[in-house]
Amino acid sequence: METIETLNKRLIEHFGTDVVLGLPIFRIVWANEQTEIRLVDITDSGIQLLEATIMEVKKYPYLKDLYVLERLVLIPDIDQPSLPASKLSYEPIWAYRGPDGLPIAPIWNATKFIIDTLYAALGKSTLKKYVDSEKNTTAEGKEQRIKEISDELFGDETETGDALRYREGIVVPSNYDSDKKVH
Repeated sequence: METIETLNKRLIEHFGTDVVLGLPIFRIVWANEQTEIRLVDITDSGIQLLEATIMEVKKYPYLKDLYVLERLVLIPDIDQPSLPASKLSYEPIWAYRGPDGLPIAPIWNATKFIIDTLYAALGKSTLKKYVDSEKNTTAEGKEQRIKEISDELFGDETETGDALRYREGIVVPSNYDSDKKVH
């Protein structure tokens, strides 16, 4: 398994950084450690405040002990009052957990697929590279694929090739008649 540092380096190499601040477009973070400065009217313990206050709060109180894939986004003007610290924010794209809700380790292929799916949904790319060709989806295609692999692996097998391969010496054609005398 690749480390989170390695995965984050790969995310930078593959998807880049913000041109103004140099921040990664995507990153993987530990949910428990993420905080943000936010305008809140209720504390973490549930107490209603008389007046909304700007506080540093847990970003993902609903996600515990797992990694999160985040994307750097521009905060819309309408949301700016609730996130006054910056015009940019990392927002969650994917929480690395299985169907049972238990944490799973981030891996590159899954992470790249999630981002490619996001870009496809935004109309910035397609998922064509993930679609199986006819060779993998139809019976005729699978037969053709097997034949191609077989030809590639065993295509040069002849009596001559086999005899040379197994060092049997001189190759005698199958239609050779040893009773005939050569003059």
